[in-house]
Amino acid sequence: MYLRIEQIKEEGLTLEFEEKPEVFPELSEMINQGECNFIAPIKTALRATRIDDMIEVKGEINTFVRLPCGRCLKEYDTALKSRFDLTYTHRIPDAQEDEEQADIEISAAEMGLIYFAGEEINLQDGIQEQVIMAFPVKALCRENCQGLCSSCGNDLNQGDCGCDRLPPDGRFAALKNLKLDT
Repeated sequence: MYLRIEQIKEEGLTLEFEEKPEVFPELSEMINQGECNFIAPIKTALRATRIDDMIEVKGEINTFVRLPCGRCLKEYDTALKSRFDLTYTHRIPDAQEDEEQADIEISAAEMGLIYFAGEEINLQDGIQEQVIMAFPVKALCRENCQGLCSSCGNDLNQGDCGCDRLPPDGRFAALKNLKLDT
């Protein structure tokens, strides 16, 4: 997953490759902790172009992952796809100084730049980050998943369990069955 700077010609460079998720440290940790299970390798297609001292990498990642549903806990398979634009540089480009802006410093991260040293770029961290950001915020097996009963734990997608799931009467609902000896 290295991109050699000398290989990027004037017309750019196109690369495609597949990697096992275990190659990426954060993804491997997610697998080991049982958060997910990848059922396909991570496919990456990208195009790199030179712009002065910067390298712009545009690409797309695709893979399939098995996740537990956030409501009913059943595992389901889903595709993870993401398009990305990453810009790598040896140094921060010169900025125009404005009298009002002279006291403000902008970090490379705030500018969206990623530093690299030497004559090759390691794409591993950038690709790993894109895979992680492609995960759903709330993993649901389907949009209308009913989840589990809060009383008995039955899967409500299989039918009603018969439990009384009415919301409490308010802040004092816990005192409803309180008996005091006077």
